[in-house]
Amino acid sequence: MSNDCEHFHHIVTREGNTGGCEECLKMGDTWVHLRVCLTCGHVGCCDQSKNKHATKHFHATGHPVIRSKEHGETWGWCYVDRVVKDPV
Repeated sequence: MSNDCEHFHHIVTREGNTGGCEECLKMGDTWVHLRVCLTCGHVGCCDQSKNKHATKHFHATGHPVIRSKEHGETWGWCYVDRVVKDPV
């Protein structure tokens, strides 16, 4: 499988809107790992977290590409094409 897709050509590297999962912070909940939407900067929790807010954000918005917000990680994921790219 190729590690590229058209969606990676249209991203902007973002730091993220918050230091934690936006929805979990509002709920007072916790997360495992964080992901940043490379369309709008939304920060959501990963699919190993019970709330899976990063994936829920994709389904609600259609924004295709996220990257890990974890220190030292450089990979991104395209939900549409189901492709990992490292580094993003």
